[in-house]
Amino acid sequence: MQNASSRIAIAGNPNSGKTTAFNRYTGARQHVGNYPGITVEKKEGTAHLDGIEVTLVDLPGTYSLTAYSLEEVVARRVLSEEHPGAVIDVVNSGVLERNLYLSVQLLEMGMPLVLALNMMDEARSQGININVERLSELTGLKCVPMVARKGEGLDDALRAAVELAKDTGGRVAPLEISYGTDVDLALKEMTPIIEEAKLMTDNYPARWLAMKYLERDEEIIRRAKKINPALSDKLKARADSLAAHLKTTIKSYPEAVIADYRYGWINSILKNGVVKGADDVAHDDRVAFSDRVDSVVTHKIIGPLILFTILYLMYYVTIEVGAIPNEWVANFFDWLGGVVGDSLGDGPLKSLITDGVIAGVGGVLGFVPLIMIMFLFIAVLEDSGYMARVAYIMDRVFRFFGLHGASIMPFIISGGIAGGCAVPGVMATRTLRSPKERLATILTVPFMTCGAKIPVFLLFVSIFFDAHRPLVMFGITLCGWAAALLVARALRSTLIKGAPTPFVMELPPYRYPTFSGVVIHTWERTWQYIKKAGTVILAISILIWAAMTFPSPTADEEKVFDDQRAAVASSHEAGAITDEAYDEQISAIDNQDMQQHLIHSVAGRLGTSLETITSPAGFNWQTNIALIGGVAAKEVVISTLGTAYSLGNVDADEDTTLADSIRNDPHWTIANAVSLMVFTLLYSPCFVTLMVIKQETARWRWLFFSLFFNLAFAMIMAIIVFQILA
Repeated sequence: MQNASSRIAIAGNPNSGKTTAFNRYTGARQHVGNYPGITVEKKEGTAHLDGIEVTLVDLPGTYSLTAYSLEEVVARRVLSEEHPGAVIDVVNSGVLERNLYLSVQLLEMGMPLVLALNMMDEARSQGININVERLSELTGLKCVPMVARKGEGLDDALRAAVELAKDTGGRVAPLEISYGTDVDLALKEMTPIIEEAKLMTDNYPARWLAMKYLERDEEIIRRAKKINPALSDKLKARADSLAAHLKTTIKSYPEAVIADYRYGWINSILKNGVVKGADDVAHDDRVAFSDRVDSVVTHKIIGPLILFTILYLMYYVTIEVGAIPNEWVANFFDWLGGVVGDSLGDGPLKSLITDGVIAGVGGVLGFVPLIMIMFLFIAVLEDSGYMARVAYIMDRVFRFFGLHGASIMPFIISGGIAGGCAVPGVMATRTLRSPKERLATILTVPFMTCGAKIPVFLLFVSIFFDAHRPLVMFGITLCGWAAALLVARALRSTLIKGAPTPFVMELPPYRYPTFSGVVIHTWERTWQYIKKAGTVILAISILIWAAMTFPSPTADEEKVFDDQRAAVASSHEAGAITDEAYDEQISAIDNQDMQQHLIHSVAGRLGTSLETITSPAGFNWQTNIALIGGVAAKEVVISTLGTAYSLGNVDADEDTTLADSIRNDPHWTIANAVSLMVFTLLYSPCFVTLMVIKQETARWRWLFFSLFFNLAFAMIMAIIVFQILA
């Protein structure tokens, strides 16, 4: 079992610098997963301090531990059930009062706490001076000044946490403050009852559990009721009695009273010689750089123009700069296919490796340089604080379409700024407190231009719109937004009716992104893309290759082509045709033979049978198979087309790319390409996203709705586009 002193949790508000600190501590020595049974991201990593390896647990960023959201529930459970030795609470020194609210709740739980006063440089630049020694004296906590993005104070905070964990064994006496006569009396009555019954007291302090009943904490009440229904009902009745009393006497409720007294405790400390200087600085000097920038960036007219300009520049730089390394990678896989093919004898094994694996997976990996550049831009925007401004700018628009301003982050994560993923985007909706706004967001985030769709768009844009690639890619992203908002409005007017909820959020100050933070975030996302290509896409590519290869045509069908070859050979031997004509005719027969093989295969038959439905959208059987595979993962659209063209062109040399094959295929026109891109943008989410939708909504019906509604919507739009352009 791991020593408690070597397992430390890192807590903090969103935008406090908690993630920056975690990344600085762990670097590449971290792994990401999900907490069991919950789609909240779990991050753990290792740090080395004085020759000791320390495991760090990065708790979800929260403003409190009141269990309004899954992040808060998870943070509480990790602290109470996984028993870290101590907690490093990263607070933003510039807004100390607000950030200490979480600290108070951690102390109420009896957590050994080290207070990491982050962003001290920014606080000083705002004229805020914090007496660290005085704060430590009044709170009894080890307080460490820190500037995480520069690495200052990190070792001191971690060393203090490790020592605290050794000294306390992972538990200290819970903080007990007064919440007023009425609340204190209720707590005094309820606490011994909980202690006597040992109701969840192995993990939580009894007084803290009593307070959760007063705060109407649904998660704690639900768990307690399963253990001891009678006792839970008794405690709830006492909480209801207090709530009724407070409503009658002071027109308030227990949650508000408790919060007021927590802030009162915080203020009593901060005003006792802890924070100085902020009130003595002239107003003009206190106006932070972030506020001055926001007066322009969040302007109701200028703000959206700046946002659109930034997005367009992202596409422009990504496509123009990334074109060179993208071509290198594509050429490498074409060369590799030729080399491997030359070293293997003809047969199924050669076809599997060159046509199934290299052509399929290589087609996806060829876009890694472009994806990496886009992820780099996203990391810079996130770490600089601009993403929060995007949410603020878009709130008014979202409310018109029946969504919440907080919906913007799931949209962005899903690919609203191209390159995201719908899986974490759907998960991110758990921060929305309105179930109906959350459901509408879940069902519409898959319309964004996720990283899996980007290769499809880039391929066809480079073929048919080479002179206007950034503009067309930007237009595709806007189409995704438009589709999502229109569908959201339709859902909120029909299936998911309900009143909107207010939008409140904190705008973090602008910061220079750190090199290490940007590199880590970019590499994490790029590696996920590469890993997916090497696992999921590889497996699907092999299955699709098999479906495109077997069964083979019958002997009688093969004889037709053999007879044609024999006839051409006889003409050549008789001198009736030249060597060049002979090669051309044999090549044409071979290609017809391979096309017959493809059409005769399982995939060919399925794709051909669907042409009656999809032909109005301009799709042939090859496109149909690619789109079916895309339900498993959107990258498969590219890998399937790569396999199909590799199998169907026996005379293609190693310099012939998938783009060349499509460019030379008379089937493909601008109308076909645009129709395919529209369909890819809008149709069913990938399999993993569908399962996450089911998990997040706890309803199979929304999985099937997302599958079939999106398919129908995409097909209708693709047909309309193709018929207009054809």
